[in-house]
Amino acid sequence: MLSRRQILTAGLAAPFAYAAGAFVPAWAQGAPNLGTPTLPNPGFRRAKVGDIEVIALIDGVARRPLGEEFVKNAPIAEVRALLASQNLPTDYIDIPFTPFLVVAGNRRILMDTGLGEWGGATTGKLLENLRAAGFQPGDIDTVLISHYHGDHINGLRNKAGEFVFSKAKVMVPAPEHAFWMDDARLASAPEAMKGAFNNVRRTFGQMPAGMLEQFQPGAEVAPGVRSVAAFGHTPGMSMFEATSAGQTFTFVADLTNVPALFARNPDWAVTFDMDAEAARKTRREVFARVVANNSLVGGFHFPFPAIGRMAASGSGYAFQPAA
Repeated sequence: MLSRRQILTAGLAAPFAYAAGAFVPAWAQGAPNLGTPTLPNPGFRRAKVGDIEVIALIDGVARRPLGEEFVKNAPIAEVRALLASQNLPTDYIDIPFTPFLVVAGNRRILMDTGLGEWGGATTGKLLENLRAAGFQPGDIDTVLISHYHGDHINGLRNKAGEFVFSKAKVMVPAPEHAFWMDDARLASAPEAMKGAFNNVRRTFGQMPAGMLEQFQPGAEVAPGVRSVAAFGHTPGMSMFEATSAGQTFTFVADLTNVPALFARNPDWAVTFDMDAEAARKTRREVFARVVANNSLVGGFHFPFPAIGRMAASGSGYAFQPAA
C-alpha cells in the first residue's frame, strides 16, 4: 500500500484533483478550447465469447491537452512523435470511458460504471447506451468495480444519492476498498487528493451491507468470471476474465491509458498510475498473457469499440479493434 510520502513523491496531487463539489477527477474534465470529441453512434458494440455476450457501452469521451506531465518518464517530443506515427493528434489526448456488460444466461454483469451525472457534456452516456442495447438499469444483477477512481465508480449513484443499479450486488476488490476507506490515509493525503478519498466515501459510505461485497483479487466473482490482481495503477486494481466454451474475454480496466502510447511503450508511465513500477510490471505480464492466449480484451480507456485483441508490435503491443 502507498504511504503519504510515496503519494507525494509520485507527484499525484494534480491528477487526483477534483472539481469543487463535482467529484470529477482532473483527467475526466473536458477542455472545450480543444474542440469537442465526436461520440460514436450507436454507443455500444456486441461481441460473442463462447456462449456469452460481451457489450461495450461507452459512457463518453473527455479531451485533455497533452502536456509534459502526461507521460512521466519520456520526453514530450517522443510522445508526440509516436502519436504522429499513428496519424493521431499531438496537442491533445482523447480519453474514452467504456464499461462492459457481460450477458451470461440470465445474468447481467456490469464492469465499472463511468462518470454518471458527475461529468461533462460528452460523458454520462452509459444508461442511454445500455437502454439502446436493450437493457434497463434494473436488469443488472451484479456490478464489478475494478478500482476506485471517480470515472469508474461515479455512475453507481446519481446526484440525488440514489443507487442507479438498485437491484445489483456491488462487488469491489478488498485491498482497494481498504486503501481508500482508511481514515488515517484520508487525513494525511495531499489536499488535492482528499477529494478522491471523499468521493469514495460519498459512493460507498452509506451503501447497504447486503449490496456491497468485497472480494480478494483472484477469486471467482460470478460463474465463469474471475477477478485478476492488477496492482499498480491503484493499490488494489483488479481486472476480470469471463470464460465460456474455451474462449476468454479480459477486461483490463486501466491497465493502460491510451494504448497508442502505453501499450506501444509498456514501460512508459502515465501520470495517473499511483505506483508506476508496479503498473509497468503488471502491464507487461498481462499483455504477454493475453497475446499468448489470443484473448479478446476490453479496455476502459481504449478507443471505441474498446474491444479487440492485442498483438506484439516492436518492443510493445498494438491494440487491434474488433471489426
